Amino acid sequence: MPRRFASALVVCVALACACGGEPVKLAEKAQKLEVKPPPPAPTTVHLVVDGTSGRLGFDMDAPIEKIRGKVPASALSGEVWLDPTDLAKSRGLVRVDLRDLELFQRTAPEPGKEFGEEVKSDTQNQHARDWLEISPDTPADDLAKNAIIEFALTRITAASVTDLTQVTGPERKVTFTASGDFLLHQRKAEKSVELEATFRYDGDVLREVEVKSVEPLTIGLDEYDVRPRSGFGKLAAKTLDQLAPKVAKEAEVSLEFIARPDGKPGDPGPATAPAPAPNSDPAAQPAPAPAAK
Repeated sequence: MPRRFASALVVCVALACACGGEPVKLAEKAQKLEVKPPPPAPTTVHLVVDGTSGRLGFDMDAPIEKIRGKVPASALSGEVWLDPTDLAKSRGLVRVDLRDLELFQRTAPEPGKEFGEEVKSDTQNQHARDWLEISPDTPADDLAKNAIIEFALTRITAASVTDLTQVTGPERKVTFTASGDFLLHQRKAEKSVELEATFRYDGDVLREVEVKSVEPLTIGLDEYDVRPRSGFGKLAAKTLDQLAPKVAKEAEVSLEFIARPDGKPGDPGPATAPAPAPNSDPAAQPAPAPAAK
């Protein structure tokens, strides 16, 4: 083996060991997700995520630091196409805006010691925005893209109930595994998460669906190119590996939201109460012809 090649090989191995093994493969680049609705069916109900309730939160636990993040309910939006007779046909897209993200922190003096009181650090919140590239110096176009998290539901498996019409009662709970693409920081990768959905009925009319995580979804920061930065497009001197054990390399994401048919409380939606045709004005419709005598 030539001496020069051997030296280069040693350097590569040393770098790999210093970085903790093989580099993490970056998720595929993407700006937004799209979901193809299921084929039209009389039983399909279109639901809209309620932006006044629900939450998205995440936890990052490291040996000497615990970080908790959250966004307000107004940051959530999205829609779901639901077939109560066959939940496997359901599709959906949930969107979260990170611009009002808040982080809270607990620290310990060293690994194994007790953690202190939770506080909100302005510096840490600024660092999070730098890492996600949603800081004040981010160009408007990039900010609009980087601030959005999306999950596109394309597959439901392992449902405890598949046909809600075979279940009775005002509340019908179902657990299932939801799979689809998860978009963060303009990158997407397929993920699966276990969810619980509570379907609330008034008789046979579906009024709302409450969805929440059974287990958090684990997101690797490296996979989505979320890494230490000192501003937009400026990598910090220290890498994520070098910041350990202070900073966790993964975020445990939990989600909870309510969706209602057409987004209106008490409206059974188009499956049971069709809306008038677009641009129709009841007052402008011709009066019915008089009955023949």
